[in-house]
Amino acid sequence: MQKLTPFHLAIQVRDLAEARTFYREVLGCSEGRSAEQWVDLNLYGHQLVCHVNPNIGKQGKVASHANAVDGHGVPVPHFGVVLEMSDWQRLADRLRKRNMEFIIEPYIRFKGQPGEQATLFILDPSGNAIEFKAFKDIDSQLFAVE
Repeated sequence: MQKLTPFHLAIQVRDLAEARTFYREVLGCSEGRSAEQWVDLNLYGHQLVCHVNPNIGKQGKVASHANAVDGHGVPVPHFGVVLEMSDWQRLADRLRKRNMEFIIEPYIRFKGQPGEQATLFILDPSGNAIEFKAFKDIDSQLFAVE
């Protein structure tokens, strides 16, 4: 597999202080540059930028819907990071200890099939759906087909 490079993703949030707290304290992101209406965050080596959208409202959520995958309602849109299995397990344990509400609880998806993966889904306070997944062998499984 070719060397992967970091992605850049900009998302909308309802409140910057709330987003900072969630991404730094819950997910362990470090903070980069920022201004009054946005903040750069290091999400496992990728650049995530939270931009305030006042139209969401103080208690509002980003709209999404769900598609059925492996018997679960997967929220769309969503974004996420593919982790090493040990990092994924540490994150799942950390989220459980914080009593995080999961949209999809941590489990192994597509068990025994090409693309078998550990996955979990959460929402940030603004309703952005985030998936964290892991494979036993990322290089051979990330784009595995049947």
